[in-house]
Amino acid sequence: MTLSLRLRAAIVSLALLAAFLGAWHLATRSSGPTAAMSPEYAKLMGLTATQGKSAMPGPIDVGAKLWEHLKRPFYDNGPNDKGLGIQLAYSIGRVGLGYLIAVIVAIPLGFMIGMSPLISKALDPFIQVLKPISPLAWMPLALYTIKDSSISAIFVIFICSVWPMLLNTAFGVASVRKEWINVARTLEVGTVRRAFTVILPAAAPTILTGMRISIGIAWLVIVAAEMLVGGTGIGYFVWNEWNNLSITNVIIAILLIGLVGMLLDQVLARFTRMVTFPE
Repeated sequence: MTLSLRLRAAIVSLALLAAFLGAWHLATRSSGPTAAMSPEYAKLMGLTATQGKSAMPGPIDVGAKLWEHLKRPFYDNGPNDKGLGIQLAYSIGRVGLGYLIAVIVAIPLGFMIGMSPLISKALDPFIQVLKPISPLAWMPLALYTIKDSSISAIFVIFICSVWPMLLNTAFGVASVRKEWINVARTLEVGTVRRAFTVILPAAAPTILTGMRISIGIAWLVIVAAEMLVGGTGIGYFVWNEWNNLSITNVIIAILLIGLVGMLLDQVLARFTRMVTFPE
């Protein structure tokens, strides 16, 4: 019996994962020479120096620590010691709010730009100047004017999310077939009704593609923004654990950042498939 492509891909993926974990385990096994050092310094450095162990944790160490976090994801022992569930909730909340504001601004504005050549040409110089600016370059200005680190992070998410959505919406609206619009005009369909019943369904796949790009960028930027503003969030967790020299927690945070980013992307990918239609 011939296996389906999806099943064969899953088998290859599992084999690659097993090979990666095996190589990681072998690379971090205790094999190095014991360092010659004073007893007090050896006590300070711990097993990584006194027993020749690798400073990099192995997959078993990471798995055991991850299980500890999963057992208590929402504990709160103060400002610098919160569960991973709380840290992720703060990050997802900031991304969600900044992204939602970007949707409210970018899609109507993109519609206007796509439907009106005059507005498109008038706004194009501003878009071309503002679009290449790194979102984190806005952070000092946001902190100075807003005077709140959490809202400043949301503002940075808004800035980084708005451009892909705006440009994709404008492109999608401008690319709708003229024949469809002319037929609607012939049937005396009004501008607002034409926008919702003809242009929006036709441009929806392109708009969703822009939203999908934006959510990926937003999730990338929130980690860097939270490293700068501090307080809470998965980005701050990574930076705090690096300061504590807990490489195990840093690896766990990187793994969770990747998984959450994949889930966010898959949600929008599903919506994109739902609005895509064959011509």
